[in-house]
Amino acid sequence: MSKERVIQFGEGGFLRGFVDYFLYKLNEKEVWEGKVVVVQPIEKGMCDLLSSQNCEYNLYLRGIENGETVNERTHIDVISRCVNPYTEFDAYMELAANPDMRFIISNTTEAGIEYLGTEKFTDRPAKSYPAKLTQLLYKRYELGLPGFILIPCELIDNNAGFLKEYVLKYAELLNEECDFCNSLVDRIVTGYPRDEAEELWKEIGYQDNCLDTAEIFHLWVIEGHHEDELPFNKAGYNIIWTDDVKPYKKRKVRILNGGHTSMVLGAYLYGLTTVGECLKDETVSAFLKKCIFDEIVPTLGNTETDVNFGKAVLERFSNPFIKHQLLSIALNSVSKFQVRVLPTILEYKEKYGAYPPALTFSMAALIAFYRTDNANDGEEIMKFMKDASVADIMAREDYWGGDITGMTAMVENYYNLIQEKGMKAAYEQVLSEKEAY
Repeated sequence: MSKERVIQFGEGGFLRGFVDYFLYKLNEKEVWEGKVVVVQPIEKGMCDLLSSQNCEYNLYLRGIENGETVNERTHIDVISRCVNPYTEFDAYMELAANPDMRFIISNTTEAGIEYLGTEKFTDRPAKSYPAKLTQLLYKRYELGLPGFILIPCELIDNNAGFLKEYVLKYAELLNEECDFCNSLVDRIVTGYPRDEAEELWKEIGYQDNCLDTAEIFHLWVIEGHHEDELPFNKAGYNIIWTDDVKPYKKRKVRILNGGHTSMVLGAYLYGLTTVGECLKDETVSAFLKKCIFDEIVPTLGNTETDVNFGKAVLERFSNPFIKHQLLSIALNSVSKFQVRVLPTILEYKEKYGAYPPALTFSMAALIAFYRTDNANDGEEIMKFMKDASVADIMAREDYWGGDITGMTAMVENYYNLIQEKGMKAAYEQVLSEKEAY
């Protein structure tokens, strides 16, 4: 049996449809051998469900590649077991004692890499992901074993840098051998195909409650050089080892993720449910194109590479196999908006002297969405966003990473437009507005 070599914080659809797929393929191509131990990062998760299936599941990759339709099913069995530190803390800490463990990979969403400062080493477990990680790393240090290579996949700039900073805040003593590698992940993982599940079960031959779906496209950029230990290039995958992930990350997060986040909340209020529906709808599609090509791409520099990436994103969003639920993308939208959309708004204002209409409108749509019962975020955030005034929401520097009150009047006008005339009229108003340049 293969040795356990990877600790993975997160058991959701993305990691299973991206990282675990590649690790499975490295085993299949016999260029690397290893298993993954999944750690459930929050109290309520999928460990029990995955364990009930022996941590095995099927992944469908579907899309257009080189002009050809691809519909590929892979039965993935690279996960050896799941550990829930909330009920199996000792088993979690024992992972530090395994000398074969080499990599720690995570995706705890943008909200997961945070510093609370209230945890103790005696907590079983500590609450935040960085604090849990510190407990594990310190145990490893005490045992005198080599450090880990850490590859966080959370979509924040300098993700490994922030993770390391918070870990060091929790522990002054840390094995200096650990290599924190910033990374960028790019694959649209649509998760559990609820509408197709029974049909796919018939095709597979049994019921798979952890079924996962994703597009065929993939890109993983990792700041570091560990091809010798994880031979992704040898296996033929579009995975880039580099000294600087920033230019790749900025383009992807601003255009693809920023496009998603700026579109989905308004589109949901407009009555749509999937990204595919958005691209087929003339109004919402025009809004997305305005966000990408009139506001995001010019802020990045309007290079041919930026424009082509934007065009490719529209093609990927239009993938007929993908049924990407808007409510799935809407998870933790406050932190996503801060990371994915706000930087473009502020840079646009600095560059052109005015706020971009479409992206600023998307902030008003976010506030309107959080007034509904469909928001899915931290309890305190949902409670506050549901009842607070627009001005009070805009004043929350802890939500937005700085002072954005200069946008308040414009956001308030758009919010009132949504409330008084509805999303259709609001979209038409924004689409008629000229850009500042």
